[in-house]
Amino acid sequence: MKAHLLLILALLVAASAAFACGCTGTTTDTPAATDTTKPELLVYCGAGMREPMDEIAMTFTNQTGIPINFVFGGSNTLLTQMELTEQGDVYMPGATAYFDAAREKGLVEEEHLTVYHVPVIAVPKGNPANITCLADMAKPGVRVALGENPGTAIGQLGDKLLEKNNLLEDVEKNVVTRSGTVNELLVYISMEQADVGIIWEDLYVSEKMDLIHIPNVENTVKIVPIGVLTSSEHKPEAEQFTAFVVSDEGKAIFTKHGFTTYPSETYADVKP
Repeated sequence: MKAHLLLILALLVAASAAFACGCTGTTTDTPAATDTTKPELLVYCGAGMREPMDEIAMTFTNQTGIPINFVFGGSNTLLTQMELTEQGDVYMPGATAYFDAAREKGLVEEEHLTVYHVPVIAVPKGNPANITCLADMAKPGVRVALGENPGTAIGQLGDKLLEKNNLLEDVEKNVVTRSGTVNELLVYISMEQADVGIIWEDLYVSEKMDLIHIPNVENTVKIVPIGVLTSSEHKPEAEQFTAFVVSDEGKAIFTKHGFTTYPSETYADVKP
């Protein structure tokens, strides 16, 4: 009986030892989730850069494991959202003026210049209103679509270049819509709900619209900046992402999507 009891005790000790070894092995071989989890970055980005930035983010995440979550919209709307929430990691508006405003509010750090935003005239395919230049946008009966000002970079810039050419007052009489994003302008034009609009050159869709270039002397070209927010809780990762955006690999993606990257001799006289 005593021998039998000793045998049972021995088996229990052996089982306990095996169980303990099993637990230790699991802990060693399977790292905790926090050891491998990368912080997700929140990036506020102008709607006009959506396509290249989506591809840049995908490439960056594949290389680093750092996920990117975008908020796309009008540059001024994004600025307001950043100020109210005091959250986020990176800001990329459609023009340096918005970045300057963010800097004045203490929302951003160092600025990096990426690509040029070049305004062009866009008309529905076939150009039914026979638009040839900015001045034609002021003709009676022409339906004009513009971006909101100051809500969107293209709206603010469109008004400035029309004013620069002494056309804003007359063109205003023909405006049928002010859109909240530049992408909405593409819909109005491609669906022939407007005869003409001012968009960014890189967003031109050849299958759905025709494009009319604005001479440099009449135009107002802007530079797209990017920078880390002071609110960022993941500054090393945010700086890593902005560095990738302005790298040769990032700029190659912009070029593929029709952007002219900074700096360029074509726009050597354009200042931030």
